[in-house]
Amino acid sequence: MGNSDSKLVFKQGIFKLSEPRAIPADDIYWTGFWKLPESVEDVFSLFSPVDIRRARDNSLSNVETLLNALISRLVELSRLPAFPDLDLAPSKEALNCIRIITRVLPFLYEADHLDSWEDKFFWQRRKKVQKAGTGGKPEVLFEGSTSDGFEEKEEAAEVRVEYLKPLGEELIDTLIDLLFYINFTILSTERSKKKVTYAIWHKGVGCNVSMQSSKEMENNRSEVLRLLLTLCSKSLYMPAHTVSIKGAKALTYITTCPDKQIVLSLLCSQLNTALRYNPSAWRVPYDHVLYQDPKQVHVSYCLQFLLVLLLYPIPENGLDSPQKNFFRHFLGRLHRPQDFEFLVDGMLRTLNQPLQTSSSYLPGSQKAVKWAPEMLMLFWEALQCNKRFRSYIIDSERGTEFAVLVLFYALEYRNDAARQGVVRMCVFILQTLSTEPSFGKSLNRAFLGQESLPLDVRIPDFSGTYADYLMMSIHTLMTTSKGKVDAIYPALLATINNLAPYLQHLNEKSSIRLIQLFTSMSAPSFLLANETNYTFLQSLLEAINAIIEHQYSNNRIFVQMILKTRRKFEALRSLTLESGQEELERLKQRRKDSSVNAEGIRSPTRSLRNGSLENVRSPQNTRTPSLSNVPEEDGTFTIGDDEDTDDDDEREPLATPAQSSPSNHTSQTPSRSSSIDEPLPTQLKGMSEKARGKMPASQSSFSRHSSSTSLNSHPATITSPTVGFSPSPHWGGADGYERTKLDEAYGRSGRGGE
Repeated sequence: MGNSDSKLVFKQGIFKLSEPRAIPADDIYWTGFWKLPESVEDVFSLFSPVDIRRARDNSLSNVETLLNALISRLVELSRLPAFPDLDLAPSKEALNCIRIITRVLPFLYEADHLDSWEDKFFWQRRKKVQKAGTGGKPEVLFEGSTSDGFEEKEEAAEVRVEYLKPLGEELIDTLIDLLFYINFTILSTERSKKKVTYAIWHKGVGCNVSMQSSKEMENNRSEVLRLLLTLCSKSLYMPAHTVSIKGAKALTYITTCPDKQIVLSLLCSQLNTALRYNPSAWRVPYDHVLYQDPKQVHVSYCLQFLLVLLLYPIPENGLDSPQKNFFRHFLGRLHRPQDFEFLVDGMLRTLNQPLQTSSSYLPGSQKAVKWAPEMLMLFWEALQCNKRFRSYIIDSERGTEFAVLVLFYALEYRNDAARQGVVRMCVFILQTLSTEPSFGKSLNRAFLGQESLPLDVRIPDFSGTYADYLMMSIHTLMTTSKGKVDAIYPALLATINNLAPYLQHLNEKSSIRLIQLFTSMSAPSFLLANETNYTFLQSLLEAINAIIEHQYSNNRIFVQMILKTRRKFEALRSLTLESGQEELERLKQRRKDSSVNAEGIRSPTRSLRNGSLENVRSPQNTRTPSLSNVPEEDGTFTIGDDEDTDDDDEREPLATPAQSSPSNHTSQTPSRSSSIDEPLPTQLKGMSEKARGKMPASQSSFSRHSSSTSLNSHPATITSPTVGFSPSPHWGGADGYERTKLDEAYGRSGRGGE
């Protein structure tokens, strides 16, 4: 819209849409929606959310006619031989149809009462009914519906009925064709014989030659991809647990497409576009302040749409043969080393860019890409669904590079409440990598690139291996996250447990960090704060035992640290439920007394106002303590000394975590030396059914110690533990089996130390 008059006409047309009177489908009024707007900004600024909701609530029939008119016009334009032609079939009209549908759909999805209408409008088969022998215009009806008693008044011999695909399928097919449309989204070539040519956009996977393009065509692709993402976003408005049961019809239709050429062209085009982009290429400093790079928008849409397709779990339809997600299937079929090298280089290029921007000599001159978390998702999914890619990562020793990057993102976002999903994903990636024995062995190489990391994740005066950096980073993640990552303690401990049999030459700092974790987790304030916390200590003890059992001669420093703190292990062995409860009561009373004294010093008149000191409120924390309260001992070993002096009776133990989810992780049983040759491990493989029956009723069953399931299979919410857990003699009795395991673990540790 080049002037204010045309904008006013378009806005008046939007107001008319919400009037109660139904506007006929053949009214000239509808043509204004694809002829008047001049840009995407016009559509999204003038078509406000208030206007759409008012039309939806006051006149749904007009909204339905609008969508019908827009989709029909879009399909009609795509089938014209002259499209895109400035006069006969202008691309502006197709883009306006795409923009308005993109604008309206989310407000229809958000209305729960329109679910049945949406299913009928988009996904029910249509009828094209035409009188035989006449030139009458066909009527397209919903299946099972009639028009003015037509079926009752006309005889069967006088009509011709043709069934058409649902409107939603028609729209999706048209949009996918438009992604590969000559002179609209791809340039014409000498070999282009059809208007729709399923050619891969960039070289990379499946293609060795890049197709020429232009900024206008990339913008057109972005418009189409945005509408496809909007169509597939229905699951955002559904409860998380119902997505895998009910599914999203648009996603199901796309991911189960049987046409191999369409699937591969779409998969490779999105993949190559996302991975070939170089966010670190030279550009004018601070250019992001002046304008938004449309290339970055296009890349982000490609990556997001690709992930939506790969992660979608197709619901079961009750048939004997379940449907297959062909996009995920073909990603898992990649096998060429050059394809894997392309994937790894593209992923590392994107994931390294935020590190480079944070260490730039001109602060803020470059803006970190926003799709680094999405690239982490793609890396994890590639690990999950392609065993050859996982083997390539481990065998080429690129896994250590990814491990450092994953730790960077986990530490960078650990205190950001909005990014906790990214932190959990990073931990699950580490857990997945840790199940490969070759990855554990590769961590024993010296880590020489620590100085290139940003200051906030750099360890001062670090000198050690990748394993040392990993252990110290996990300790930092568990103790400085202010309780935000308590729910993933099981996965972090599972990672340590998986790697333990392969760790060699742990230095002093990493050994201290592991002993610090043991000290915190063996304190009564941790063990008795939650009915499942003892499983964390058990997993850590098994990791310590695995180091001693499999790598005793290669971990002299770590063994010395255990000997220095042997009284900690002896205290744990002699711990009983009664002594633990007495210790908790003593600490509670000490905190109460210290708080009263502090309150009296700070406000001597407050007790007079309240009548007595008994009315002074003691600090009752409704949340159980977290490992975030564990102090750092940078280089100084303060847990135990050479003479085993232990002043625990004079000191208050370190606060320990209890707000963590019930343990779903598994842990290796280190006494089985044969397991070192297997991907580690399964937790408590030797546990009998009788022993499992003695476990607390709320303890969840153990599973594989690998995060090998897909990202889409992880629940959106994590069950919170019981708050205010009070250990009972019955719980202590049910814990007898685990105490036996701790005794056995200590016995093995003792023999190893000797």
